Amino acid sequence: MEKVGNKSILVICGPGNNGGDGLVCARHLKVLGYKPVIYYPVRTEKQLYNSLTTQCTNMAVPFLQMLPELSTVECTFALIVDAVFGFSSFKPPVTEAFVARIDLMKKATVPVVSIDLPSGWHVDNGEPEERSGLLPEMLISLMCPKRGALDFRGIYHYLGGRFVPAALEEKFEMNLPEYPGTDCCVLISCDCEDEEHQKEH
Repeated sequence: MEKVGNKSILVICGPGNNGGDGLVCARHLKVLGYKPVIYYPVRTEKQLYNSLTTQCTNMAVPFLQMLPELSTVECTFALIVDAVFGFSSFKPPVTEAFVARIDLMKKATVPVVSIDLPSGWHVDNGEPEERSGLLPEMLISLMCPKRGALDFRGIYHYLGGRFVPAALEEKFEMNLPEYPGTDCCVLISCDCEDEEHQKEH
């Protein structure tokens, strides 16, 4: 995140739970001093999501009316947050309404960070059989890594949450890693070139 500099972070939100995670992510990024910009074209009328949207608006996080062109993304944004589909809201295949968003993330040279699962992946089977799915640089699993995340071939895989009750973890044999200190996320895997590169992130 140190390399973001003065550029913005594009947060692309879907209509379900994963989109809500994206709104929360944008809010936290704003609090931490970054410049998130949200693209959230298909909104739900549920009060929870309306409240999350209002919180972002009140914090002066801008919302885009149109999906930006690839050239605009390349020169304006330092990072893309993929919050289109999560494990509970996606049923393959990707419908036409969402193709443009996923294609943009696939074509961009800007690093992509996916929340919970890369959009377009199956929760159990992972990346589509034709291996044409989104391949983010970073994946942030929530609560516990999903089975589909075994196919993840990016550089960084983090687990975020630190709120799973011990009884629930034991019941479902999650075998979660220990969180260091008071951190709310833990690095699960890092395909870094060297140890110094890993320390920078």
